[in-house]
Amino acid sequence: MRITKTDISGLSIPLIDGTRVNTDDLAGKVVLFVNVASKCGFTPQYEALEALHRKYGPRGLVILGFPTDQFKQELGTEAAIDEFCKLNYDVTFPLSQKVWVNGRYRHPIFEKLTKAKDGLGLAGPVMWNFEKFLLLPNGELRRFRSVTKPDDASIVELIEANLS
Repeated sequence: MRITKTDISGLSIPLIDGTRVNTDDLAGKVVLFVNVASKCGFTPQYEALEALHRKYGPRGLVILGFPTDQFKQELGTEAAIDEFCKLNYDVTFPLSQKVWVNGRYRHPIFEKLTKAKDGLGLAGPVMWNFEKFLLLPNGELRRFRSVTKPDDASIVELIEANLS
């Protein structure tokens, strides 16, 4: 699937630290969107996400984590989420405020992201925490389900091939 600049333009993502990311600033970049949770079996993936951020962030990779309690595995407040991520995984990549990733109240970015198909050709709702959506500079969007770790070769190769 391809996303054009206008598909996600003008969206504002409020971050835990009180700042915002505007999707217009992401055009032409390699962006990894991940819905995250603090009390999930996949939570240790924070470690690999942070490693990717530290290795490829200076070359232009943007990682955005979206905490969600959609699957009843996230802490109650943004302050608790932020503290948990920093203390346990030394997370320095941006985290949004808590969002919904499915349904009527989902964040508008997930309305677009969930149209992407995974490796089996399946699109639709986010099935679980730590699904990954990799947006490439040409607008191509790749979707990876929770079981695919952030440092999986299929993700890393795409990141490396698309960074300057």
